[in-house]
Amino acid sequence: MALTPEQTQELQATVERRRAALRAEIERDLGKVRADRLEDLAGASPDPGDESIASLIADLDQAETSRDLSELRSLDSAHGRIEDGSYGTCVDCGSDIGFARLQANPAAERCIRCQTQYEKTHASPTGPTL
Repeated sequence: MALTPEQTQELQATVERRRAALRAEIERDLGKVRADRLEDLAGASPDPGDESIASLIADLDQAETSRDLSELRSLDSAHGRIEDGSYGTCVDCGSDIGFARLQANPAAERCIRCQTQYEKTHASPTGPTL
């Protein structure tokens, strides 16, 4: 069943709120990354342990920013689909994406069946990523 105009409006508002929140968070994080220097994180004369902790903090900050940017890109894509009228339609099979799924993940571009298949065929290797 296709989305009703009210459902589309509700989801559009959710997408816009999340996009705004992510933009603000990314700006804050990038400002923090620019302001944080090794000396600030590890101290004026760091030992190797302090340096490794400072490096870990910087890596975690970068990973968080990358995750936020990825989510923002997905939401930007959802915004584009709302604008062109294709929001709520699976990009693979053309079926309707359920309202409950879009409430849980407003950036969803596939129905559950196609997303399951996509994850099986595009699975990334398991294991540590840092």
